[in-house]
Amino acid sequence: MSEKNVSYAVLKNILRNQDSHWVGDGFPVRTLFFYEVQGQDLSPFLLLDYAGPREFPPTDKRLGVGPHPHRGFETVTIVYSGEVEHRDSSGGGGKIGPGDVQWMTAASGLVHEEFHGREYARTGGMFEMVQLWVNLPAEHKMVPPRYQGITMKDIPEVVLDDGAGTLRVIAGQYRDIEGPAKTYSPVNVFDMKLNADKLVELDVPDGFTRLLVVLNGQVLINGEDEVDNARVGLFERHGDRIKIQATTDTSALLLTGQPLGEPVVGYGPFVMNSTLEIHEAMDDFRNGKMGQLS
Repeated sequence: MSEKNVSYAVLKNILRNQDSHWVGDGFPVRTLFFYEVQGQDLSPFLLLDYAGPREFPPTDKRLGVGPHPHRGFETVTIVYSGEVEHRDSSGGGGKIGPGDVQWMTAASGLVHEEFHGREYARTGGMFEMVQLWVNLPAEHKMVPPRYQGITMKDIPEVVLDDGAGTLRVIAGQYRDIEGPAKTYSPVNVFDMKLNADKLVELDVPDGFTRLLVVLNGQVLINGEDEVDNARVGLFERHGDRIKIQATTDTSALLLTGQPLGEPVVGYGPFVMNSTLEIHEAMDDFRNGKMGQLS
């Protein structure tokens, strides 16, 4: 693409939420975006919870959230510090630590639990992670559940031009580098470390939803708009590049995905396409059809 044909995506809104709440007793989170507030602007993404950073003292207690159901979407957990142990009724599970990712497809339904890793709990220390919910297309909402445990060594890292930082390709593709996560619709999840006072220009698919999640640090978008700690830049879907200048060392996620263009009806841990499907999910859970944890 010649430079004269470059079209920069315009920042539409900056999403903020400084309110925090606990998920169980192990995850102090801020919900940085949520489909019930931003609606179809987020599709195919549903929400993102940012847990921490928070120091936990050593303990023998299991901190986290006990068995609960999901149906109709996927959860993507990225750990920056600490450990998370997962177990679900479909047989999926494992432990992830710093740099690792858990991509859980709830789909037709399962029951799972999430706790701090036992070794981390015994020593204590800093805890920081994000959990992203990705919606499933209607045709895939009732496929069997799937668990992908993706270790740091399996995630390719790209060195950005001119010393701007690094970009890990968790899902999708950056240039000719493909991420390890298997997805049901076109989605790119990039985990970035940006260096202060450096500029990077990133190609983004035209027509896709684009979200820049700044976890720590501060950036300037397209030379105009400032996005900093625990805030999200939501872009218009037109344009094929964004310009990011880090004004401090910055940790951020760039999420892009093809909008599904389907109704989104959610109730707690279930996200479907109609109220009838939500009632069916509730009935199936009550009747044990999503399995159970022994």
